[in-house]
Amino acid sequence: MNTLKRTLALVATLAMAATAFASCGEDEKDSSSENSSSSTVEESSEETTEESSEEATEESSEAGTPGELDASVVTGGDTFTVAAWNADDVPALLAQWKGEDYETMKADLAEGKVEGIDFINFGVGGGEASEKYDQLFDGGKDLDVYFVEADWALKYINDDEKTLPLEKLGITDADLPNIFSFTDEIGKTSDGVRKGVSWQCAAGGFGYRADLAKDYLGVEDSAAMQEAIGSWDKFVEAAKTVNEKSSGKTALCDTLGGLWQAYACGRTTPWVVDEKVNVDDFCQNFADTAKALWDCGGITKNSQWTDEWTAAGTNDSCMGYFVSTWGFGGFFLDAAGGEEGATYGKWAVCEGPQPFYWGGTWMVVNPKTDNGDLARDFILSATSDEAQMSEYATAKPEFVNNSKVMEDLISGDTVFNEKITKNLGGQNFYAELADNAKGIDFKGLITEHDATIKADFIKAVKEQYLEGGADWDTTVDEFLNLVAEHITSLDWEEE
Repeated sequence: MNTLKRTLALVATLAMAATAFASCGEDEKDSSSENSSSSTVEESSEETTEESSEEATEESSEAGTPGELDASVVTGGDTFTVAAWNADDVPALLAQWKGEDYETMKADLAEGKVEGIDFINFGVGGGEASEKYDQLFDGGKDLDVYFVEADWALKYINDDEKTLPLEKLGITDADLPNIFSFTDEIGKTSDGVRKGVSWQCAAGGFGYRADLAKDYLGVEDSAAMQEAIGSWDKFVEAAKTVNEKSSGKTALCDTLGGLWQAYACGRTTPWVVDEKVNVDDFCQNFADTAKALWDCGGITKNSQWTDEWTAAGTNDSCMGYFVSTWGFGGFFLDAAGGEEGATYGKWAVCEGPQPFYWGGTWMVVNPKTDNGDLARDFILSATSDEAQMSEYATAKPEFVNNSKVMEDLISGDTVFNEKITKNLGGQNFYAELADNAKGIDFKGLITEHDATIKADFIKAVKEQYLEGGADWDTTVDEFLNLVAEHITSLDWEEE
């Protein structure tokens, strides 16, 4: 059955599931128990029909036609096994692929009732999944497709024993013509081989209390707010104004962690150059920006993923949050107190001081898969089939990793999620993030050590520069000591 026909057959089912999809999130407070199900896969036969030239032209504009598998890729396994750290995404993606109801798929996966599919749900935070995957590989467990996070994806993508080049599944550039460039860079090895691909684009923006912005900054809409905070210098000045006019009660920014999520995406040189940690002007610029906000009360002292963090959005102690696409229905909605919350409906979103992303998940394939054809079809369903991606964008909702699909939906004034839209005063929230998604450039910047180095850097800045009052040289020394402790393979010889 051709891609277009298969997709149209799914539309009715996915529409029924639209209100059932949970908002995409990676809230580390959430965990699910480990469940799995397995049985026998019945492979659907492919209809081979001769299409008219008109239909062929229509389908050629829609990537996703399966390519040829490399002869080395095994097929015909009894069970198609997918693994992830929680159940936020896998059941929805499997339901889309199989043309089934999401809630039914989610329940059946948990009870082991889905024929031929085994979902290994670790029930942990994303950052804890790497250890779980290592255990799967060490134990030789059956595994076909698994999900990795940006912060540690390269650990697996750079390991030929853990990930298969997608070209061996017949997935090439032609299947992914409209993916956002930064997501493609994260899915490639250091040598540029594509091994992972994401169905989502976790672009970020600055979500803020529209009522407080009017009171303290005199802005009436998101365009005016963007003008007020459109650079880091402007952001600091706006924070000082908010603090002054609120008599010290309200901080512009939610947390140091949120600030770092956004600022870190502005780096223009790699964290590691010639096997040495690269401490450039970017590092001190961030530290000075953070200190200016810390000292003037422009940023709260709360930590992310705490009750105080989200409560700040309802008690007026925080005016805005750096938030990614998946967070609008998660922690950002919590910050309004939910649909019955004290500040629900009083929020808006703008691009913020710079384009950034936060989070995102990449699908990769175990080289020892025994279901290469199913892995290919599952991945193409999620990342290449434009009609399916369009349905998923509105049903989940999700800012999918396809610029054409998102542009079409946004230009059509699509309401991606009524609950989220009402919280944002009717704003088309994905429209505000579209330019940010296009503005992120990581080409030549990604290294396998980034997650560790970034965590060590923000720790040193907070504990030494902000809380401890240390000078910059002392802060840098502590930063490098932390990295040296965690990454011994780098060059630590004095020049």
